[in-house]
Order: sequence, then C-alpha cells, then structure tokens
Amino acid sequence: MPQPAKLALEDGTIFTGRSFGADGEVDGEVVFNTSMTGYQEILTDPSYRGQIVTMTYPEIGNYGVNCEDVESWKPHLAGFIVRENSRIASNFRSDGELGAYLDQHGIVGLQGIDTRALVRRIRIHGAMKGVLSTVDLNDDSLVAKAKASLGLVGRDLVSEVLPAESREWRESLSPWAHLVPRREPGGAGGPHVVALDFGMKWNIARHLCDHGLRVTVLPGTASADEVLAHSPDGVFLSNGPGDPEPVTYAIETIRQLFGKKPLFGICLGHQLMALAAGAKTFKLKFGHRGANQPVLDLESGTVEITAQNHGFAVEEESLPADLEITHRNLNDNTIAGLRSRSLPAFSVQYHPEASSGPHDSRYLFARFQQLIASSQSAVASSD
Repeated sequence: MPQPAKLALEDGTIFTGRSFGADGEVDGEVVFNTSMTGYQEILTDPSYRGQIVTMTYPEIGNYGVNCEDVESWKPHLAGFIVRENSRIASNFRSDGELGAYLDQHGIVGLQGIDTRALVRRIRIHGAMKGVLSTVDLNDDSLVAKAKASLGLVGRDLVSEVLPAESREWRESLSPWAHLVPRREPGGAGGPHVVALDFGMKWNIARHLCDHGLRVTVLPGTASADEVLAHSPDGVFLSNGPGDPEPVTYAIETIRQLFGKKPLFGICLGHQLMALAAGAKTFKLKFGHRGANQPVLDLESGTVEITAQNHGFAVEEESLPADLEITHRNLNDNTIAGLRSRSLPAFSVQYHPEASSGPHDSRYLFARFQQLIASSQSAVASSD
C-alpha cells in the first residue's frame, strides 16, 4: 500500500500525494522538466544535483528502466515528482520498474499530486526551495524546513559530483542512437581531447569518441598545468550542476587555457567559459529544462529544437568585446551560444548530445573536430 508523502514549498504551499521509491526526506530547489521521455537520463544527469524535479508529462515510467540509458553511475537529483507512475513497465529493453529503481538508489518519489498546479506556481513565482518527505507530514514543520534549505545560489555543487580520478573513455554511442552514418570510436591515432568533467553526461563523451576523437576525462578540479600535461589537441568543458560563479577553480583553469588549446563548452561549461572571459551570469526565474527548446543559429538562420537543463545564464550586458553571440533561446531571447572572435573557443547553453532529445545540434561535435584540425594545421604551418 503506497504511503502518503508531502511536498512543501518555501512560500507555504503544500502538495499531498503518495510516495513511490525510497522513504525519507530531502530538500532542494523544485524545478520542472517538459520532456515526454528520457526520465532515466534525467535521473542520472549530475546537473540535477540539489534539485527536486517535477515532470510535466502526466504519466512517467511506462517503458521502465534499463542498464544502458544512464548518464552517470547513479541518480543525482534530490527527489522526483510525477502525476502518475505507470503501474506497468512495457518495453523490450526494460530491465525493471521506475519505482523500484528509485528505491534501489535512495531517491524519494512523489506521485498523485496536481503537477499542473505545481508547475504553474513555479512559472509564475519562480523556482522555489522545497522539502519532499514521507516521514514528516506536519505542514508547519515542512514549510520551516523548506525556508531553511540552502538553495543553489552560491553553492559549489560541482565538487559533489566530480569523478574520483581520471580515465580514458573508450565507449562509443549505443546502437540505439541510430546514427547515420555510424562512426567508429576514436582510436590511438585520432586527435586527443581532454574532457574536464564537472558532472558530465556520458553521452557527450560517446559523441566525442564517435567523431574520431581520443578522450581523456579529468576531474573538473584539474589545473591548467595538469590538463596540458596530457598534451591534448583540444579541451572540452562539460555540463554540471548549480551556480557557476562559486566554481572558481574551473574558471581560473579555463582562463589559463584560453589561446593554448581549442575549447568547446556545453551548458555549465558554456557559463564557466564566459566567466573566464570576463562576463557575468545570473539566475533564471525558472530555468530551461526539457527536450523541446527552440534555439536560433544567428549565422545560418536555422532554428534548432534542443535539449536543455540549466537554471543560470550568461548576462548579455556583461559580455566582453571578444565574445560574440552565436545562438539565442527563442523562448526568452537569452544567450544560447558564444564564440571568441580571436581565439579557438566556442560554447552552447544546451545539449547537442540530446540524451534524450532531438538530434538537430549534433553538428557542433563536428565543428569542434574541425576547430581542432584547423588549429593543428596552423601549428604545423608555423613550424
């Protein structure tokens, strides 16, 4: 028999439903994701560290979970909220059921609430701190805990999801990715990329390999000297959780790498690159999270449908002269892409690896590959 569970927001709003997953109590920033599928990728994306994620699609869990569709070694979010958890997991790739998966990994889940009302409240008032509990069902107590929650601003959440050590990445894309044409993963002869892992989704590394690149993953705390000691041909700056401004060690590393190696940043990596160049960031009202976010490529005029997950953005008024805007989010006109006018460096505020999501932006991995090749040719010409 499902146990009662409650979500309390810092503004005093209470939602009462039924628990699924683990028993317990968690706090975090309450946000929403508009994706219809990809819940296992969302659960295992380290960028959701410190957040309680609400899915807007009414039924979640219908195709179960499996051992392939993961973006890290475990779920990282604080809690998970759905309108209805499917009672049946039906898919030929399914290894298990969503509720059992949450329970296995200690993730508190809530179902049976009006998720439309919750999302509408977040859209109107902005993302809020909250507490999700199956053990304390006292409204006043829960609201007090929500108000006392730390939130995201000013916290270094990257340090909580860093890999323990460096590693060589060997895995290419899953056969379920349906790439046409399919590439062989990067080998010993391919250009060498160091990926600074601030909470990197594994599908990014798979894409880099599938573009013929040899990938070494380093923890995001690595210094510029440690990066350069690997003799990379390029450096990738990964996604990750939370506020970019407290991640000062990464900002300093990137600042020292400018002009020495081609750089490509995604999501948090985009924000960190902008901060290293002298720009500022700000917190969005409720963020961009979903697999259906329209982005305009200012150079080609093409509209891309993209997967996104971020609660912070780069402040346009603070951009230094050397940074040029390449992409814009068409929902709110915020910056969705940047490049340096003088150095081999570019970044985007969305996920071209699209796991899960549309494939419109995969060309960016080829662009990084081409940037590395151009840099290698320039070095060879100067010798």
